Amino acid sequence: MLKFSLAITLASVALSAAGFPNPTVDLPRTASTTEKAVLAGGCFWGVEAIFDSLKGVTDAVSGYAGGTAGTAQYEVVSSGTTGHAESVEITYDPSKVSYGQILKVYFSVAHDPTQLNRQGPDTGTQYRSAIFYANQDQKRIAEAYIAQLDAAKVYPHKIVTKLEPLKGFYAAEAYHQDYVAHNPYQPYVMFNDAPKLKHFQEQFPEMVKGKTK
Repeated sequence: MLKFSLAITLASVALSAAGFPNPTVDLPRTASTTEKAVLAGGCFWGVEAIFDSLKGVTDAVSGYAGGTAGTAQYEVVSSGTTGHAESVEITYDPSKVSYGQILKVYFSVAHDPTQLNRQGPDTGTQYRSAIFYANQDQKRIAEAYIAQLDAAKVYPHKIVTKLEPLKGFYAAEAYHQDYVAHNPYQPYVMFNDAPKLKHFQEQFPEMVKGKTK
């Protein structure tokens, strides 16, 4: 991860997120126990920060998915040879936010889903765009939403997000957790993550924790 690069990476800065389409296939918001979603979209710092700010999300954890427990360490994952992607495990209340709405934030402001094995200054399969589905409902909703966005030509290029069955999620090292909140003036954060977080807050104020509209 090029942590000190000054390159700016906005997931969808050219798009108007406010007009980003809602998924036509989704689960209803119903009272239930908490659910989990695991998403990968480049460096996990910024993705975690965005979902930590989303109403209905009770926890967001940076970690690794796609490989085995034995290789789920940052220095090993950074080699790009483990099958892991830097990912975020999102715990959410399905009565307050749906899986489809989580994917809407993921596709619109959290990263660029048309980039293959890279996000901004970071390159390698560990930075791939991937949805690790935990069940067939998550897979069905994700497949339908990708097809919907491609058909609507929301992006100038085809979405390359991979759908992979979730075989395990492994939390990253403690220093990676809440990294954006703890390191707001770190150069990588200032030029790559802070703009994405601001974009989310401006485009979806009604979805931001602590905001009423």
